[in-house]
Amino acid sequence: MSTTLIEVRPAKAADATAVASTHDEAWRSAYQGIIPGGELEKLINRRGPQWWDSAIRKGSRVSVLVFGDKIAGYANYGRNRARSLHFDGEIYELYLRPEFQGLGFGRRLFTAARRDLIQSGLKSMVVWALSDNDPATEFYRALGGRMVARSSERFGPKSLDKVAFAWTN
Repeated sequence: MSTTLIEVRPAKAADATAVASTHDEAWRSAYQGIIPGGELEKLINRRGPQWWDSAIRKGSRVSVLVFGDKIAGYANYGRNRARSLHFDGEIYELYLRPEFQGLGFGRRLFTAARRDLIQSGLKSMVVWALSDNDPATEFYRALGGRMVARSSERFGPKSLDKVAFAWTN
């Protein structure tokens, strides 16, 4: 019987290529048919290995979920960026490669990011998700998030609705 190690840990600069690849796969899976194709390509291409390497080296909070020797997902988080929302922290992104979705790994990654924020004194937290991304909105509801705000974001010619989910301690 073999055992596969699953861990959540801070990303290292050496993880940049794998995080970029995870970002690419996860975004194509999550947003194809939601974000216009050309805009989606631009967003993905902006986040190559160099972007991730720079973000990690500059101290951005990026955690990775490692399954065996493969990065299966990542979360990027820190202080809340929306001044109008009175929450301390924010998970900016939480994504898994498609083959690792629906197995409880997203919950593990979310819990680790939330724990890190709380340990840093950021007791309340918010996450934004596109309204049309049903798997994401259902995921955050299932984790106990309550919808606290709505907004929209432009992707080229298209404006998409997004919702904020919040947690307080």
